[in-house]
Amino acid sequence: MNPIQSRARIPSRLISVVIALAAILAWEAMSRAGSISPFLAPAPSAVVEALFALFVTGEILPHLLATLYRVFAGLFIGGVAGGVLGLLMGAIPRLREIADPFVAAVHPLPKIAILPLFMALLGIGDASRIAVISLGVFFPMMINTMSGVSQINQTHLDVARNYGAGGAKLLTRVLLPASLPMMLSGLRIGMNLALLFTITTEIAGATVGLGALMWMSWEVLRLENLYAVLVVIMVLGLTCNMAMKFLTQALTPWSPAEERTSSQSTLASQSLIASLKDNG
Repeated sequence: MNPIQSRARIPSRLISVVIALAAILAWEAMSRAGSISPFLAPAPSAVVEALFALFVTGEILPHLLATLYRVFAGLFIGGVAGGVLGLLMGAIPRLREIADPFVAAVHPLPKIAILPLFMALLGIGDASRIAVISLGVFFPMMINTMSGVSQINQTHLDVARNYGAGGAKLLTRVLLPASLPMMLSGLRIGMNLALLFTITTEIAGATVGLGALMWMSWEVLRLENLYAVLVVIMVLGLTCNMAMKFLTQALTPWSPAEERTSSQSTLASQSLIASLKDNG
């Protein structure tokens, strides 16, 4: 077998794991040798011990639950609002033209900079933080959904209308299925942003949450705990991305983004027409 072909058969995931393990082992070795200050970068073994202690004592659980609550509350509010408005803007060009200047003006604003404004309006509790997280999720969800609807082939819409699809049937049988891959892509981006904004808003004055725990660990110079919280955040990010990838593959098997064949897409279109014909 050609050596190049042999290397090409190595799974990408395995390569990623090997690189990560090599980096961790090098970090541990340099820490033990004194090449890295344990004050600035504790050894991975110390981080693992701190992580284990945080879970055994239960210290991290209230912070983890608070973070998850804020992430999913913001994801739900921003995702639903962005999805609905994105569908409307994609389906109604006039609405898109009216709303586009407002989207272009507000979207580039750093969302964390708006936190003091939300605190003044909603108080210093979770409501203001969830509002910032929802706003961060709203834009990628809305833009992706709008793009998904806007890119639907006009022929598909004409065929659906010829078979009697209109109103709710057009929405559920054509617009939603056709735009679903882009909607899920927006949701995946929104989930990452939700986690990012949650941690950021928690650092900015929260008393509970992974971001708050990270900041408190820094204030008392328990850096092994800080790194342990970072590990938990990374695991959350990986888990969310894996879950969204699985959801996308399950809900949109025809999606080109998931490397499906064109025949599957054709079959999906034929099934759609047949369904409209049977229910017409």
